[in-house]
Amino acid sequence: MEVDDDNSPSTSAAVPDGETMVPTANSTPVQPPAVPPAVVPPTIAPLPAVVPPIAPIPAVRPPVFKPPVPQNGEVKAVDSDSDHEDDGRATAGEYEISEESRLVRERQEKAMQELLMKRRAAALAVPTNDMAVRTRLRRLGEPITLFGEREMERRERLRMIMAKLDSEGQLEKLMKAHEEEEGAISAKAEDIEEDIEYPFYTEGPKELLDARIDIAKYSIVKAAARLQRARRKRDDPDEDMDAEIDWALRQAGNLVLDCSEIGDDRPLSGCSFSRDGKLLATCSLSGVAKLWSMPRVSKVSALKGHTERATDVTFSPVHDLLATASADRTAKLWSSDGSLLKTFGGHLDRLARIAFHPSGKYLGTTSFDKTWRLWDIDTGMELLLQEGHSRSVYGIAFHQDGSLVASCGLDALARVWDLRTGRSILALEGHVKPVLGASFSPNGYHLATGGEDNTCRIWDLRKKKSLYIIPAHSNLISQVKFEPQEGYYLVTSSYDMTAKVWSGRDFKPVKSLPGHEAKVTASDISADGRYIVTVSHDRTIKLWTAGNIEQENYMDWTE
Repeated sequence: MEVDDDNSPSTSAAVPDGETMVPTANSTPVQPPAVPPAVVPPTIAPLPAVVPPIAPIPAVRPPVFKPPVPQNGEVKAVDSDSDHEDDGRATAGEYEISEESRLVRERQEKAMQELLMKRRAAALAVPTNDMAVRTRLRRLGEPITLFGEREMERRERLRMIMAKLDSEGQLEKLMKAHEEEEGAISAKAEDIEEDIEYPFYTEGPKELLDARIDIAKYSIVKAAARLQRARRKRDDPDEDMDAEIDWALRQAGNLVLDCSEIGDDRPLSGCSFSRDGKLLATCSLSGVAKLWSMPRVSKVSALKGHTERATDVTFSPVHDLLATASADRTAKLWSSDGSLLKTFGGHLDRLARIAFHPSGKYLGTTSFDKTWRLWDIDTGMELLLQEGHSRSVYGIAFHQDGSLVASCGLDALARVWDLRTGRSILALEGHVKPVLGASFSPNGYHLATGGEDNTCRIWDLRKKKSLYIIPAHSNLISQVKFEPQEGYYLVTSSYDMTAKVWSGRDFKPVKSLPGHEAKVTASDISADGRYIVTVSHDRTIKLWTAGNIEQENYMDWTE
């Protein structure tokens, strides 16, 4: 018997996964076995947390944007395309710019125009001279000055006027004024150039030109003789330079105090040997220079003429003449018998050191007026006034050939000048304090300087740099002197109350000469190298000789 599926009850039931339904004869569905429910342990509900009461939050309504109300029946403008058709309102021309927005926009446009104007003005070339600014303002038809207007304000006003003309397209007017101004300046400059022709150097007298020519001729002969002597010593197999230097250094190492004499009532400031070594000159702060006979250091004469303290004294290398310098701004030339020959006046401040040119025709003086000067011995005329130091000039030394002169001063600088051309050929920088003394070596290429930094520097003129630094003393170095024959050794005097002898070969210490009880102000070496003399603020003259020389002098005195 067939069973109508449509009228029969639904035989489909929920069948668990993994099980199938088996049809039976009476079509009775088979029920799956009942599964007992899982035993769930009882749970304890957690206690509610105690929350402190909180004040109620006030309801804040979100801000509602209200478009500006149309005025005078105008239609508002719409900022964006939005769907407002459903609201029945217009989609375009809905809002208008308010008066406040319009003013803000106008201010922005004005600020932008001002910024562009300033940029344009900054790119323009405006004269910096106030007279040129006034001239250009006058040519542009503007007032050249306003009440209370300063120079920078006037220049800025001109800049803005020029920028305004440029922005308005009136460049022709601006360029025309500029061309007229340049034409007037060029015409004025041409007139000045036609009237005055400035030289690129300071013209000197004819006597200076003659002196330069004479110095050039003298230096050529001396330099040739020096080079010939150096070549002969180098090439001669019988010449042993090291042995000769060792002998000279041994003699210097044997120096002993031979004589000590009171030189004056006031501290002594300078000393110098004569060219033959028979006379010694000293000067003191009393303004008096004295002559002493050698080797007994007995007084011969006193040279009185300065009205202030004497600062230096030196003998001529050629004649029996000597010169003194003083704080009365003058230098004086004396004969060996004590008579005054000439007075050199012209410095504006007190003098420091002086030196004779090797030819004996010229005298160099240094002064605290920041200059050094060259004088003609015969005529007493000032040949050269040389500037170049930023502070007072203190020391001066001439090269053995006569072609160069070295000056040093309180600006911690030493300069080497070419007397034949007048040019400064070397500026020797290295000392950190004032430089007080300088001396050329007879070899022709070494220069020694000493100063307040307690060091003695050896400069190589060929390399144009410092060759050696001698930490010589514990106080400032007042004077430096090379041995005059060959430069085998060097003598430095210092305010530490000593003088020291240094090797001219490796600049090592050879001998220390203590004995003074105050500052040693000056020292000198005789032409034959036999004697060294030092003077000090203790008013004494001390003569140093080698041991064998002392014995020879003793024999002469006993005879």
